Parts: sequence; C-alpha cells; structure tokens
Amino acid sequence: MTELDEATRLTTQPAPVQQPRRGDPFGPLRLGWRQLTSMRTALLLLFLLALASVPGGFLPQTSLNPIRVDQYIREHRTLGPLLDRLQLFDVFSSTWFSAIYLLLFISLVGCLVPRTRLHLKALLTKPPKVPRSLAKLPVSERWESDADVDTALAQARSALRGWRVVRRGDELSAEKGYLRETGNLVFHLSLVLLLVGIAIGAFRGFKGTVLVVEGRGFSNTIASYDDVHPGRRFSPASLVPFSVDLKDFRATYGDDGKALTFNADVSWSKLGGTPKGYDVRVNHPLAVDGAKLYLIGHGYAPHILVKDADGTVLDDAPVPCLPQDPQFLSTCVIKQPSTKGKQVGFRGVFTPTTVTDEGGRVGSAYPGPKNPALTLTAFVGNLGIDSGIPQSVYTLETKSMTPVDNGQARALLPGQSWKLPTGVTLTYVDTREWATFQVTQDPGKLLALIASVGMVAGLMLSLFVRRRRLWVRAGGGPGEPTTVQVGGLARTDPDRFASEFAAITARMRE
Repeated sequence: MTELDEATRLTTQPAPVQQPRRGDPFGPLRLGWRQLTSMRTALLLLFLLALASVPGGFLPQTSLNPIRVDQYIREHRTLGPLLDRLQLFDVFSSTWFSAIYLLLFISLVGCLVPRTRLHLKALLTKPPKVPRSLAKLPVSERWESDADVDTALAQARSALRGWRVVRRGDELSAEKGYLRETGNLVFHLSLVLLLVGIAIGAFRGFKGTVLVVEGRGFSNTIASYDDVHPGRRFSPASLVPFSVDLKDFRATYGDDGKALTFNADVSWSKLGGTPKGYDVRVNHPLAVDGAKLYLIGHGYAPHILVKDADGTVLDDAPVPCLPQDPQFLSTCVIKQPSTKGKQVGFRGVFTPTTVTDEGGRVGSAYPGPKNPALTLTAFVGNLGIDSGIPQSVYTLETKSMTPVDNGQARALLPGQSWKLPTGVTLTYVDTREWATFQVTQDPGKLLALIASVGMVAGLMLSLFVRRRRLWVRAGGGPGEPTTVQVGGLARTDPDRFASEFAAITARMRE
C-alpha cells in the first residue's frame, strides 16, 4: 500500500482477501470464511431473514393460533399439508429459518471482530503522516504568508479546533469524525445483541395458549394450557404464579360484519393475592411480573344441558364451537358416555345470526348473536372412548354408532330441547362466548430493547457524522515568505466537505 493510500484510508474494512496460493490446503477454507464474514454476506443474510419472515405474516402460525392453522389445512386439502411439511405454519422455529438466523449471527460476529479491532487500533493511533503531494487530494489549497513557520502552524492548529491534531516537524495531521465508524460498529454490535436477545427468548421463553369460556378461568401452570411452546431450556418452575378468570367477553361489529372491538373483562390475582380487574384488548395485554397475557381469538360456546332418561343431569356446561368462516359459523361436538343406556354423541353447527337457503342448509349472515341457533345431528352407540385411543374433543367417531332419525339434523333455539329415542334429553340453554389467551414469558426482551436503542443511536451516528482528514505543510527559507499547503478528503459528502475546507483555510489565512 502506497503512502497516499495509507493516509487516505478512512474505513475499518479489512484488506481484501488474496486468492489462495496453489498447494495451500487451507486456502479455500480461509477464502470461504472471509466470504462468509464479509459485510456484503451479512447484508445478504439479513435480507434473506427478512424475506423468510414474510410467510409468518400472511399464514396463520401454530404458536399464535393453532385453531386457525387446523382450519386452514382443512379448507386447503392440497396446499395446506404441503405448507405444513415446509414448516410455513411455524416459520420462526423452522429448520430453514434457524439456519439463516445462525449463519447471520456467525457472519456478523466474524465481520465485527476484525473491524472492531481495527477501529480500536485507529483510535489509539495518531493521524497518518502528511502525503508527499497534497495537490493530489480531492481538495487542496496553497498560499504564501508573511508569518514564520511556527506562527503559520499555530494559526492552522487554532483553525482546527475540535479536530485531533498532531504536529510532526513543519507539518500538521488532523482528523475528525471517528464517531461515524463507532456508530457503524455500535449498530452492528446492537444487531448481534438483538439476535442474542431473540435467541435467549427462544431457548428460555414460554408460550402457552388456553381457551377460556365466560365464567371460567385458569392458572399459569403447564397443565392448564391447551397448547404449549416452551423453549429448549425452559423450566416450569420459572412460570409466574398467577390466575385469571374471564368474567365477560364483548365483541362489536360494523353493519358489514367487520370486527370493530374485542374486550375481555378478566379478574386476575397473584398467588395468595387480592383479585384485580383488567380489560384485555388487542395490543393491550395484561402484564404480571414479566409474563404477558394476550387476547388472540374468540368464539361462541352454547350452554348445553344433558339429562338421562331418569332425569339425572349428565352434563351442564358450555361447549366451545370452532369458527369456520368470517360470519362465525362454528362447529362443535358433544359426547355423553355416561348414559345408562347406549352412549350418545352430537355433531353441531352453531350460527350466531341464522339464515336458511333454498336447499335447507343453515348459515350465518352476521358474526354477532342476533338470531343464534344450534343445529345438531345425533348418534347412539359406542363412542370408542374406552378403546384407549386418544380422541379429540372436536371430532366424533361414528363407525360404531347409528344416526338418529336417519341422520336428520334438528335446529334448536335457546331454551328448546331434543329428546332422543333412548330417553336422553339435550337442552340448548343459552349462548356464551369464549376467548383464547396466550401467555408469554420472554427473558430476552430487555436485552432486545437495549439492542434496539443501540441500533437507533448507532444508525444516527453513522448517518450524520462525517469522517474526514486534513493535512497542513508549511515551509520557507530565511527572508522568504512561508509557503502553506493544505489538503484534505472526506469519506462521504464531498461537496459539504469542500465548503468546510474553504472555511477552515480562510481562518488559517486570516
């Protein structure tokens, strides 16, 4: 590297890697490592990571709403299973997303370590010597002064107030704007910290989803959740002890059926504490000692009363129904294995605003409960619950069952009943609502917040601070006027630096 090249180098970027020498067995490995740890590769991987995140915003995710994922797969019987195999319903914990994430982390660390070392070395190193020819620099000026060399250099140093200045004989070397490189490094170091914070949340964090019907509640324990996603290093003992009861859920809709508001009125308390009220809304979670309770879904739960032939109450509880379309046409299953005769099962369709087409099929015209109805198909026989094979509460196996009334469905309004030939009576009492909550604990969020602030601060420094250097050389014999030469360069914004250079040289000549 020539003297001029060394003086005008205004970057912490390592020198370009040389092609491996012939016969060097480790040359390709070193070349591959330098390519992986280059800033260009880091930016490419960052772009790929952002691109890989896009499906997570358009497709339902298992970690947020497993019910919608199941519904999507049922509605798209060809595309749904294919997307599931590609892990597009669990994007942020998929194998391919984790691979890009890990490569980005390695690339950033490998890129920042040499840059940080070079920047620290530059901070501790004096400004470089004056190049031999200042006229070759982007901006330069030359004039003669009646002052002697020492006076001319003292005047130049005074004009460079705020710069880091070093005098070597009859020459001055000055530089300014090191915070630009510092900001660049702070930004990328903060990005690494952000990745670390996200990784800590993935390893030690927790997500649990639970469906709660109005009037019921749950405790923050693993057994209470319908779906859990603990980190690989998560300990159940780290769960924040608290309990939540859903007192009331309210949803409002526009005339076109578009959802307007969702409000879950809950009562919560810490272990042994006094219950407190809270209104959980979208983007307005309940926070308890580092844990957050989010409202992520809702639906209807018809209150069902089932009596045996002798009047014994077999069941008296709401049955959650799963929404199938934007108008909240919902499906549910009712199983009753405790009858004294044959076991009974029902497949139901709940419609909050019930309408019937010309073919006799029921549907919902509005998501609000303006005309609720429960349409049921009954079966008697063996539910298969005692076979030892696990069954979903949302499916009904009818292989060993006989349909009632030849499978003819019956619609029930609130308060109406249906008595089966076996003597079992089912009554649709009233309509309640349910809400799906997700509880999250993310121990890496504080680190992620600090990293985000660092990224903003570093970006501001790298955008608004300009790195530049300036050199002064003075000379002249006894009885001769002093010749002053000044030259400089900036890494960015040369036009603005030209104006600054003109102002500095004007002060030097005063």
